[in-house]
Amino acid sequence: MDPPPGLCCNRAMPDAKPPAAGGADAAAPAAPAFSPLYQQIQALLTRSLTLGEWKPGEALPSEPELAQRFKVSQGTVRKALDALAAAGVLVRRQGRGTFVATHAEAQVQYRFLRLMPDQGVREAMRRRFLDCRRQRAPAEVARALGLGGGDSVLQIRRLLLAGEAPVVLDDIWLPARLFKGLTAERLAAYRGPMYGLFEAEFGVQMIRADEKIRAVAARADEAALLGVAEGSPLLLVERLSFTYGGRPVELRRGLYHTASHYYRNELN
Repeated sequence: MDPPPGLCCNRAMPDAKPPAAGGADAAAPAAPAFSPLYQQIQALLTRSLTLGEWKPGEALPSEPELAQRFKVSQGTVRKALDALAAAGVLVRRQGRGTFVATHAEAQVQYRFLRLMPDQGVREAMRRRFLDCRRQRAPAEVARALGLGGGDSVLQIRRLLLAGEAPVVLDDIWLPARLFKGLTAERLAAYRGPMYGLFEAEFGVQMIRADEKIRAVAARADEAALLGVAEGSPLLLVERLSFTYGGRPVELRRGLYHTASHYYRNELN
């Protein structure tokens, strides 16, 4: 069955030694290397998600319907859907179908936050927003978010509290053009997770993130907000979050106070 029209991912070909003069391969062009068919269907599904064909929480068409749409086998569609589900973009529900993942769901909303309490189970942390301002993107932030030198960002500062104890101090930068009208009051009034607000009101979905972690000593202003002594050890977690197509849409630097918490990561 012929593949549908769409995206084909070419791989960079390694450098090769030039053929000997007069050799049989002297004029032979390099053969293109194409991605497997299921990956092409995965790319087409991702493009439809990017264009908003299916919103967070909505069901996708059935596997037979998608197979007919793309003119491929149902097994190829299933493999593409499984790959997107493994990446956290979709959610498979037994007997109900395949749905677009949303951070509003309990099992999804904390998948980027790996901080766990030493005792008991993790419960929702309280948020306290300290600042939300629009400013020209600092050079380092602009580079991380792929912005121009004159572009604006929204900078948000907030605390996450376990009970009454501050645990995380977050500094967050967002491209201002994607989040027009976002204010500290609007953030504080929203009852669900912040990524759920980004999905519901701004159409921006965080589907994956890269993190860098290092140990740092608390500076005076940070120590005061976290209720620790200046110079206390903290974990600095720098997270760059991406939406569809690998586009960065959030830079976050969190200072984690781990006296009663630990950072958990599952390795598969």
